[in-house]
Amino acid sequence: MLLLQYWRLYLLTVVLGIGGSFQYGIQVSLIASPAEHIQCFVNYTWMWRYGSPVEESANQLIWSFIVAVLSLGAWAGAIHSGSLPVKYGRKKALLINNVVAMVAAVLVLFSRTARSFEMILLGRFLYGYNVGLGLSVHLMYLGESSPKALRGFLTLTGSIFIAFGKVFGQIIGIKELLGTDGAWPWLLAVSGLPAIFQFSTLLLFPESPRYTYIDKGDTEACKRALQWLWQEEDLKLELDDMQKERENAQGQLAKTVKDVLTSRCVRWQLLTLIIPCAGIQLCGINALYFYAFDIFLESGVPKSQMHYLTIGLGATELITILLCSFLIDRAGRKKLMGYGYLLMGITMAILSVMLYIKDLNPAIPYINICLIFCVISIYGLFPSGVSMALPADLFLQAWRPSAYVISGTINWIGMFLVGLSFGYIVDALGQFCFLIFVVYCFLSAAFLIYFVPETKGKTMVEIMENFNQLNFKNKREINIEVYDVGKGTKF
Repeated sequence: MLLLQYWRLYLLTVVLGIGGSFQYGIQVSLIASPAEHIQCFVNYTWMWRYGSPVEESANQLIWSFIVAVLSLGAWAGAIHSGSLPVKYGRKKALLINNVVAMVAAVLVLFSRTARSFEMILLGRFLYGYNVGLGLSVHLMYLGESSPKALRGFLTLTGSIFIAFGKVFGQIIGIKELLGTDGAWPWLLAVSGLPAIFQFSTLLLFPESPRYTYIDKGDTEACKRALQWLWQEEDLKLELDDMQKERENAQGQLAKTVKDVLTSRCVRWQLLTLIIPCAGIQLCGINALYFYAFDIFLESGVPKSQMHYLTIGLGATELITILLCSFLIDRAGRKKLMGYGYLLMGITMAILSVMLYIKDLNPAIPYINICLIFCVISIYGLFPSGVSMALPADLFLQAWRPSAYVISGTINWIGMFLVGLSFGYIVDALGQFCFLIFVVYCFLSAAFLIYFVPETKGKTMVEIMENFNQLNFKNKREINIEVYDVGKGTKF
């Protein structure tokens, strides 16, 4: 029955996912396939310009920057996710974002024709901007368009589309498809297709109902949007919840990043956003993908087969995130994420020990492969999906855009630093490199299990009231702070 009633909302979920978090998954995974071809192209371009081949160290530096510039662009996009959705609305912000991805696709597609690796650098930066802005606005838009009973499941689809994007990028990057010397520009340009799809289909959908009601004060447009998306006539409970939130925010402008960082009334929400959600890069999942190649080689897997085993890792993550979608609104965010981090920490601790004693028995390298798949499975089943759903629950309308700026900034800087430094960490610590991530997993698990209140099935106002019990010592302080917020006081 729900499937029939909310079918338009589910279509919106698909449209937002394909043009949003799916783009992130593609860009993370497909860049590994054409690495050799792009480095040859850089060398060819250098010879054409200067008459001599580029030095190997310079070529490696250019390639490293082509990989890393995505994170810098995503950081820029995340910063603008606090202003563009407020000024233009969630829908228009995504339409603008799609144009950025189309421009990036054109640049990388014609880079070889123009004999310019700088066009690849600029294209990757714009792709990063598209990912950083699109991921935040995608989750913002979807969370504000969903009923509370489906909010967790629908915002979790952000992780599903990321995992789907990873697998898609890995598959089209194999040498039998676009991972060849002649086709790599088309491989890099493939993200233009999801951008075209979202741009052309998103025009058919309404603006976020909560943005329309709370930020713009347009009650009739909000009702029309909800009736169209939900196909419900009785919207009293939802509108009452929006009215309470609007009264709570009456007279105040959208909060700035400084407000979120310094205000006492969102202190514990901010800690919850930063420690387990935005800091998910520090759980070691991307580092594990990087180190998996070494473990596969030690186990005797041929280099020619390595790419297919990596597709297996991506498929495992996708399947387990799909399973998580059936659990999140039953078990709740707190338990799934808290105990998921705990299990990840335990499994990576065992992996560190097994890597240290790998030479004692020929079977141990294969056990290590199994442990890698176990970590990926735990990550997909627990923290990955919930890290998308939980931030949408934590903040009221006035605070949400700036909160996503903070979340995106920490996420992308964390990804950049892990990618840049992990090789040095491996050289320094060897098999014990994962112990850093083990510590983070245990600390996040303890924080979630013992401090964070459950948000499952609660309205935004109810969640705020629960967190206020942590933010303030007594009821009088709560009333004073809420009154100040209502007057638009800056903190």
